[in-house]
Amino acid sequence: MRIHDLKQRLREAGGGPSHEHRVLRLWSHALPRNSGKRPAQSFFPASLLAALPAIEAELAALARIHSIHPGADGSERLLVALADGQMVESVLLPRDGLCVSSQVGCAVGCQFCMTGRAGLLRQVSSGEIVAQVALARRRRPVRKVVFMGMGEPAHNLDNVMEAIELLGTAGNIGHKNLVFSTVGDPRVFERLLQGAVRPALALSLHTTRAALRRTLLPRAPGLTPEELVSEADRYARATGYPVQYQWTLLEGVNDGPDEIEGIVKLLSGRYGVLNMIPFNTVDGTDFRRPPWEHCRQIARTLLQRGILAKLRDSAGQDVDGGCGQLRARASEVRVALPRSARAEAVHADEQASAASTEFPMREEER
Repeated sequence: MRIHDLKQRLREAGGGPSHEHRVLRLWSHALPRNSGKRPAQSFFPASLLAALPAIEAELAALARIHSIHPGADGSERLLVALADGQMVESVLLPRDGLCVSSQVGCAVGCQFCMTGRAGLLRQVSSGEIVAQVALARRRRPVRKVVFMGMGEPAHNLDNVMEAIELLGTAGNIGHKNLVFSTVGDPRVFERLLQGAVRPALALSLHTTRAALRRTLLPRAPGLTPEELVSEADRYARATGYPVQYQWTLLEGVNDGPDEIEGIVKLLSGRYGVLNMIPFNTVDGTDFRRPPWEHCRQIARTLLQRGILAKLRDSAGQDVDGGCGQLRARASEVRVALPRSARAEAVHADEQASAASTEFPMREEER
């Protein structure tokens, strides 16, 4: 079910804007019908009251928790079963955050990610996205939603934008706490600015080298890192929300001195923060997680060079819960990457040009 269809159902049943808002608020907050000061019987018209049980049952059937995988860090990875039997993953994060999925599978094919192994199976509807939030809120408060789970949100733009608008209004989540993550589809930079709710932007960068990026993200749009950062920076300044540049640290691939120099040239003066996350081990790949002290040294060096860099750890490391891994185990998906993947990445890194433009230095305030 799409949110647009739900609203249409409510209108056809005699609901007005205030009734629609209350239904959407109760659903997205996982609250019972009679929550609030005014009882449902006196608030909703009789025709809508008669239709609500069937509508509520349909919303409840959109998604259910298949299994729960708690992490020592306070996270909880949720394997969520959709009505047709497909599964996606949500992650309850420390400090009231939630990571949601926007697709079943993914078409980008990032070589270090489990999600894309089986390709794109189908889109997740806007209703199914909000249903992930409702399920999570049954377990704990959710005040931030990041679209960093399974899928590329830009490839399901209508559904994702519909869900973002609901979550930023009836869902009561601050706009800067809705984070749209993308590999850099050009449509995103214009479309997000047109929405009634404009989310913060996260850009999966992973390298400053165009050739290496094409290897690591084989079906991402062909914009160069310089072009991507320029577009992202424009969006950040228009919204007032700094870009979150995402960087998965891969040992021997994108964790060397050349990349540090590339980052300084690429991000100096930009309105954003670099989130560096050591690789979460995925079966069947040759990629490795760099030693933690090496990762810390990279972050320290970048900070010393004027780049706001934060070293983060992927939630749920102790439950082997990298994005797509829970679903893969449940679905018995075991499609291995070619063993040559890492060698190809290193070769591309060696061949790529590190040319970039210097920008005035500016440290983003957070």
